[in-house]
Amino acid sequence: MTAARRAPDDPPPSGAAPSVADATARLPDPADAIERLRDWAKERLGLSLSARQVEAFAWYLDELLRRNAQQNLTAVVDPLGIAVKHFLDSLTLVPLLGQAASGRMVDVGTGAGFPGLPLRIVCPGLRLVLVEATGKKAEFCRSIVEGLGLKGVEVLHARAEEVGRDPQHRQRYDVATARAVAALPVLLEYLLPLVRVGGRVLALKGENAAVEAHGSQRALELLGGRLQQLHPVELPGVAEPRYIVEVEKTAATSEIYPRRTGIPAKRPLAD
Repeated sequence: MTAARRAPDDPPPSGAAPSVADATARLPDPADAIERLRDWAKERLGLSLSARQVEAFAWYLDELLRRNAQQNLTAVVDPLGIAVKHFLDSLTLVPLLGQAASGRMVDVGTGAGFPGLPLRIVCPGLRLVLVEATGKKAEFCRSIVEGLGLKGVEVLHARAEEVGRDPQHRQRYDVATARAVAALPVLLEYLLPLVRVGGRVLALKGENAAVEAHGSQRALELLGGRLQQLHPVELPGVAEPRYIVEVEKTAATSEIYPRRTGIPAKRPLAD
């Protein structure tokens, strides 16, 4: 996007009443949005998407647009916005995965599949579990997994606190991730119990990431984590600062965590 071009969700200039044709003309169609995604993935992340991966993202985009009109799965409703704010944003984790790209990942509060499903599209060796508490979103994720024929992906319709206490999932993952779920002290109580010692939390956060990290020392100490780094992220056309918060799991998490459903959010382990 050039500096002079308004973003798809910008309001029209004062006094202007754009026609339907004007509005349609300034919104890239799905095919154009996917082409831009391919270019940005290469230029910004060094990822060369294969023809099959591009086709998978195009189908995912079409399905999200179609189903969102019926079920309100995401507040981002234009193709370019989905390509940038959902697909590309998810893919910013790829350079940090390393060997974990063929390991076990859990994505908590995945919503319509982000960041987990875009990561699985580009990392075929990734064994992925998506955790989502809202039934319609979990069902949508299952439909995408089935439609794309993604192997090694499980969708759990459950709360994070429940999964974190389940022996089949507790301290079993190389990476736990989440996006736009909760403030970092709360999020760490959801994620760190799921990660093995030596594994990592990679949390996608907004402009308050540094403040949240500063207020998370107590949670880190209690849950067995250590803050490693805040990685800045830039997305095309998105002015707000974004970060990936990287946390290493250095010690086993006490059996008392996560606390029962709802308590982490009501009584965060904040400083």
